[in-house]
Amino acid sequence: MERQNRQALRADPLRPGRSQRPPPDAHPLAAPSKTLEIAALVIGAGPVGLFQAFELGLLGVSTHIVDALPQAGGQCIALYADKPIYDIPGIKVCTGRELVARLLDQVAPFQPTLHLDQTVDSIAAQPDGRYRVQTCGGQAFLTRSIFIAAGVGAFQARKLHLPGLEVFEGTQVHYQAPALADAKGKSIVIVGGEQAALEAAADACDSPARSVTLVHRRDVLHADPDTLARIATNRSNGRLRFVAGQAHGFKGKARLHTLCVLDADEQEVALKLDQLWVFLGVSPRLGPVAQWGLDMERKQLRVDTASFATSAPGIFAVGDINHYPGKKKLILCGFHEATLAAFGAMQYIRPGEAVALQYTTTSTKLHKALGLG
Repeated sequence: MERQNRQALRADPLRPGRSQRPPPDAHPLAAPSKTLEIAALVIGAGPVGLFQAFELGLLGVSTHIVDALPQAGGQCIALYADKPIYDIPGIKVCTGRELVARLLDQVAPFQPTLHLDQTVDSIAAQPDGRYRVQTCGGQAFLTRSIFIAAGVGAFQARKLHLPGLEVFEGTQVHYQAPALADAKGKSIVIVGGEQAALEAAADACDSPARSVTLVHRRDVLHADPDTLARIATNRSNGRLRFVAGQAHGFKGKARLHTLCVLDADEQEVALKLDQLWVFLGVSPRLGPVAQWGLDMERKQLRVDTASFATSAPGIFAVGDINHYPGKKKLILCGFHEATLAAFGAMQYIRPGEAVALQYTTTSTKLHKALGLG
């Protein structure tokens, strides 16, 4: 089940081939793509953001979703992908990864378009009541409604803090695994000891890379059993070298060629490399949300609990990013908020049109939209 869910996430079941991801070397100020005129934009592809797209889909509204991470899932994938969750209604227990896979499957009939690896840089009100939204990847939107489901902020990769290393980012230093085809004939050093690092290391061992080395501060690794088994197999057959220690420097000017690691005995180990992949986890940052001119309290967006509208017309906030009296930071509360926000937004998406409350148990219209015969 775990492996199937990981494969489902990688396959991106939402509109295959249409996910808008900038190339690894895309500059934040790159020329924008064609401006997309849409009805609804969801910022954040975590559980609440995905359910927001589902609730809008039930109302006949198609959505685009922007997220800073390279895959959908938000905190569930970034922070506790393989930890159990016990308070999702109707599901006795599931991991964060399993919950995301279920939500992706649920929203799939409505085919929201994912724009991953991108953050929203600016939101500007337009004379016609719409908003112009610009991402760091150069994508622009004109939208009638915005749903901020950014959790505690945009997740960004924790950097390997070695002065001067940043000049090699995007060419030799990567904070997510590049295409395995690019590994052909290269020596790869991977830093990290959790799921993402181990999965990348195991995949690299299956690639035509010349050599693969995994570096972690100690020989205690954390991942799902399948990935740990792959790592053990590659270590035993010599395909994967493991070094216990911490990176403390590097060598190379025009080109990075060596990572310097201090082992447990404080002896320096020089690791020759062509590519350095770093997986030290992610951390949330509020980012540009604070500059969008919305009313805030304690770094969270104030909302009206009738519709979870913010202080700006047509902009809503759901999940951990919002604040109101009695707020509880629970996924199931976010699902409730997303439902009311979807109905509240219809006055902006289809002004003057009455919105009927329909039930998925009996509505033939909703059955058709869900692909149920």
